[in-house]
Amino acid sequence: MHPRPSPIAAALYTLRDLEVDVIIMHGPAGCCFRTGRLLEDEGIRVITTAMSENDFIFGAGEKLSKTIREVYETFKPENIGVVGTCASMIIGENMKKVVKEADVDSNIIVVETHGGFDSGDNTAGAILTLKAANKAGLIDEDEVKRQTQMLQKATQLEKTRGMAKGEYIQPNYGDNKVKVANMIIDALNVNKKVSIVLNAKKETSYLFADIMSIPWSKYYPDNLPVFIANTDENIGLPYIKHHATVVNSNVDKKMDYITGGLDEYPVTGIKAQTILEDEDCDVTIVLGVPHAVDITKVPGKTIAVTDGPRLVKPLMDMGYDYVITELDAHSKTLGAKNIVESEFASTLRGLLE
Repeated sequence: MHPRPSPIAAALYTLRDLEVDVIIMHGPAGCCFRTGRLLEDEGIRVITTAMSENDFIFGAGEKLSKTIREVYETFKPENIGVVGTCASMIIGENMKKVVKEADVDSNIIVVETHGGFDSGDNTAGAILTLKAANKAGLIDEDEVKRQTQMLQKATQLEKTRGMAKGEYIQPNYGDNKVKVANMIIDALNVNKKVSIVLNAKKETSYLFADIMSIPWSKYYPDNLPVFIANTDENIGLPYIKHHATVVNSNVDKKMDYITGGLDEYPVTGIKAQTILEDEDCDVTIVLGVPHAVDITKVPGKTIAVTDGPRLVKPLMDMGYDYVITELDAHSKTLGAKNIVESEFASTLRGLLE
């Protein structure tokens, strides 16, 4: 019932992860406007064919062909992504045929998707993009299979524990950050054991990992928090591996446990949960995608840190003692090259100084 990222937006983000040079959206100029603008911050040029009412009736193949040629002449890109929209796909525009006829010397990845593709899940657009990238020779079939499994698990996670469960969920901005931060500090002050779990999605790790960049070794040299993170530097596309490397290089200490890659958040929560059971901490903070961790099996007080106000109630229903929201995590981290400040980490810093 809630507005969610569409298959079109997921296709755009996946093309970003594949490091294409230019993306052409075959549709109206306003389609996925915010996503397109945000991706410009990543250094990717996002172009539209600006379909209009006449094009919905008579087709816009010539507009697409002209746009492809203009993009080639202007940018000389090695890789171009061409993404369908509701308008172009409903009228049955044959984008592959137009791309072939445009005959430019660039590798073109054609993603024939729309807002309601498959079941309308955003992950469907990402999977379609991976398959198109495989046909274009950008990634191998094994990587397509691995990422497809992760994306399918992510969809299942959202439909069983997240905001895609079906019923209407009232937005909720969670618990008071100062109150929860004081509880963490009080626990550390009396030598209680604290764990910090990063289970984040791709570039959002730059914001959620900020709490790990606090100089805990300065404040609590004899009682350091346990660091658990899905920052394996050897898993995923080069763009995603780079994020993991940056995070690992800019936190206060080396990760105690690595649970997997930044695109494996649907399953790395399961490994984190097993580690938490063994560590038997007094306080556990789970950042990013906390609903991937079955918190009922984790001892001590538990804190979820999420970017979704509509995830607060599901997380509370799961059993988290406290839920903190970090708004606009995606927009704050798009284009980021290093860890960015989170409100919760900033609150902790202020109380520790």
